[in-house]
Amino acid sequence: MTNSSIPQQFGAIPLNPQWTVVRGDTGVLRIEFYENDEITPFDTSGWVAISAAYDHKGDVIDELNTTLGEGFVEITALNTVTSQWGLGYKTVVAELAFDLQITIGSTVWTPIIGTIRVLGDVSGGSL
Repeated sequence: MTNSSIPQQFGAIPLNPQWTVVRGDTGVLRIEFYENDEITPFDTSGWVAISAAYDHKGDVIDELNTTLGEGFVEITALNTVTSQWGLGYKTVVAELAFDLQITIGSTVWTPIIGTIRVLGDVSGGSL
């Protein structure tokens, strides 16, 4: 299978994961892509990946870092970004939408549309 067939292989239904991050911590989510044999990683060398989180309460979009590797994409929410997510000391201080968009040649594909559940930290002192 070639990279250009990936969107057709997975279809138009993106995965919808819930990613949990503690406010003020660096969070990393790794998404792996395999061939049909579920052993061989996809060749991601021609891919371009972008990711962002959206807080509908503050109407803010935060860019998330993406790193491409052999058969995977890592999405990183840096602590400087997550420290601004949510208010107070309750257990869940925010829920943000996020996605991962891949460009393969002229094809744009969004394999992930999920939720970031932000847990409040006490020792970090964020209000």
